[in-house]
Amino acid sequence: MTSTDLIARFTAIVGKPYALTEAADIEPYLTENRGLYRGATSLVLKPGSTEEVAAIMKLASETRTPVVPAGGRTGHVGGHVPREAGTDIVLSLERMDKIRKIDTTANVLIADGGAILADVQKAADDNDRLFPLSLGSEGSARIGGNLSTNAGGTAVLAYGSTRNLCLGLEVVLPTGEIWNGLRSLKKDNTGYDLRDLFIGAEGTLGIITGAVLKLFPKPRGHQVAFAAVNSPEQGLELFTLASQRCASALTGFEIMAGMAFAFTLKHTEGARDPLAEKHPWYTLIDISTADSQQSADQMMESLLEEAFEKEVVIDAVIAKSQSEIDELWHMRNTMSEAQKPEGGSIKHDVSVPVSAIPAFLHEADAAVTKAIPGARICAFGHIGDGNIHYNISQPVGADKAEFVARWGEINRIVHAIVLAHGGSISAEHGIGRLKRDELAEIREPIEIDLMQRIKHAFDPAGIMNPDKVLKV
Repeated sequence: MTSTDLIARFTAIVGKPYALTEAADIEPYLTENRGLYRGATSLVLKPGSTEEVAAIMKLASETRTPVVPAGGRTGHVGGHVPREAGTDIVLSLERMDKIRKIDTTANVLIADGGAILADVQKAADDNDRLFPLSLGSEGSARIGGNLSTNAGGTAVLAYGSTRNLCLGLEVVLPTGEIWNGLRSLKKDNTGYDLRDLFIGAEGTLGIITGAVLKLFPKPRGHQVAFAAVNSPEQGLELFTLASQRCASALTGFEIMAGMAFAFTLKHTEGARDPLAEKHPWYTLIDISTADSQQSADQMMESLLEEAFEKEVVIDAVIAKSQSEIDELWHMRNTMSEAQKPEGGSIKHDVSVPVSAIPAFLHEADAAVTKAIPGARICAFGHIGDGNIHYNISQPVGADKAEFVARWGEINRIVHAIVLAHGGSISAEHGIGRLKRDELAEIREPIEIDLMQRIKHAFDPAGIMNPDKVLKV
């Protein structure tokens, strides 16, 4: 527990309205949305400026008070949850949500670390620009958290992950010092790239309070198709064909198991099957062109015509309006949430080489159903970058608690297959607490040692989001 005197000192920095101490007010900051972790804290601070964040961290450093940064709290690995002992305080950036500047000549936007992703997207759109990071949680996810986890999303294929969309950062260090690296240069070779240390560090090295983000010209043509295939092999063949025919115009390509789509139709309000029959696998193809809507339409039609001729696609539909495009993407973006009503779900955020996706899926399916007969596989993800969300729903009628208790066992089975294919056990959700111990087991000792050295150099007191990514 944090002492009453120390709470008063922290409260004086932000003002009493922005220092939460009542149990009901603190409650939303204690859990993550999968229910795997529940922490405790005596204090949640909501600073309104970088200077207030710096003052909080300076006091925390002096008193060796552990601090857990919180953004939109949409993470899946426990990275934003305080530890159970109650000694951590939570620092929320939700008041720091401003768009500071937009430069359409340089194609950059400067935002607070607490800016909501959807607001950044809208600010870009209002200025005839595109900020391409897109996530199912974009209505609540915040830029600082996106950067801290190096979020991927559905447009990685064309634009890269969040790391690729950031030019500069403003960061408050665990000591309370402020690093102003808000530079919008696309070429800067002056020493170590400090920016890249903080991106993907999950708040263990500092708190991102501002970011320079890349903008892109808004596409003039946009088209989406929903196509059924018989197998992951056909899905990969269709992706290869789309890559060849569409090149850089191919901005998204998703694959979805039939079970995952069935749950979405069943549990997502307004969801409807655009195809006449059920199929074992589905793909979502997204094309954006720089010149016109006509070119996007023609490109999609030509692609699907060839796919039908080659017997790669069983059935397909092309969106006829923006509302239909939104409906198709909404079903994909709600796919994980739609699994909740089916009971317990054991989840994996993994990546394998694109060419290995079919083999991984077949091997994982066989291993998981052998371990848990009747397990329902709900795999889906970004086939273009090899990132698969390999989710498993409990067998019908199974005990939820008993099923979820096997999370670690099933993770080890699936991750062993991932690693055998040269893949990664964390593609876009980070390590947090969930995969911290496993990270230490699978990475080379020299890699863990180097990470520990970096952590100690930036955070010698060990107060910055402790026990996340690395064991303190």
